[in-house]
Formats: sequence, structure tokens, C-alpha cells
Amino acid sequence: MPVPYEETQLLPLTTDDDIERRVADLIGRATSRQLWLLFLDEVDVQLPLLVPIEGLPSEPTHQQASDVVFRVRELMGDIGASTVITVFERYASATLTAQDAAWLGALRRGCAECGVTLRAQLLSHRTGVRWVGAEELPA
Repeated sequence: MPVPYEETQLLPLTTDDDIERRVADLIGRATSRQLWLLFLDEVDVQLPLLVPIEGLPSEPTHQQASDVVFRVRELMGDIGASTVITVFERYASATLTAQDAAWLGALRRGCAECGVTLRAQLLSHRTGVRWVGAEELPA
């Protein structure tokens, strides 16, 4: 059973396992196709804003990924976030598809280009949540 946000709000997410558990609690197994954004402050405490983005095309253009990252950077400034966690949700197996990798790679590159600190990327799939390492994505 997920722990209410109020009980965890002061606990920093300092490890990869902490982040994966939190994403599993908040988002869990995939039910649709969307991108989720979670934000951390300067001491790795999750901020109380969880943003879903629906309607993304199956494969990103450079402009589309740049637009998403630009909005992320603006939002981070507005809420005082230091880092962002992205979770790509889609109802399929835990194996990354070429389309998954294209979106996650484009977001990673976009964050690097715009000076947005990307703390983690995860995949919500039909049986759970898993970490996505940079080595799994196109350069």
C-alpha cells in the first residue's frame, strides 16, 4: 500500500532505489501512454507536484523534445525545483522499444542542452516500474 505523500514529504530521495520505490508507489504499473514529471528540491525532497503529459507523438522530433524540456525548465523555476525525474508510461513489456528509447534519449539530450538537471529516468510498463540507464539510450 502506498505511503501518503504527507508522511514522506520530508524524506529525501537520495538513492536510485528510493526513487524507484517512490515512482512505483505514485505511478505504478502502466495503464496508458504518457510522460510523468516529478520534481526534487535542493536536498532531494520531492515537491508536491506530479505532472502528466499526454498526447505525445510516437517518435519525437528535436523541436518537440525541446519544447517539453523548455516547459520543464520554466516550471522548475516557478516551483523552486533543482532536479527532475521523468517517467515514460506505456502499456507494454519492461523492454525498451525504439520509440521509448527515442523519447527518453531526446529528453536526456534536451535537458543537457538546456541546463536542466535530470536526476533519473524510469519506465512504467504493464507489470511495474524499472530504472532506465543512460547506457540503454541512443547517444
